[in-house]
Amino acid sequence: MWLDPATNSIAIWPDNWNVVGLFSALSTQWRTGFSGATGLDYGVVPAVMRLRGIERRLWAETFDDLRVLEAEALSAMREK
Repeated sequence: MWLDPATNSIAIWPDNWNVVGLFSALSTQWRTGFSGATGLDYGVVPAVMRLRGIERRLWAETFDDLRVLEAEALSAMREK
């Protein structure tokens, strides 16, 4: 992904399309505690991958990429 300063929009590289769509689809699936979000509910990830049509052979790689986005999102949430 990269930010286009001219349009202030984000471009998503084709290799990242599956995981960005998955992360977006999981936006309501955060587990929370007294200190805020603690992570995504991994129990729903396989169902959402199926619904989004992500090929089974890509699941492990997509899940690893999802965990990177999750970690960055948690870090950003904790900064506030």
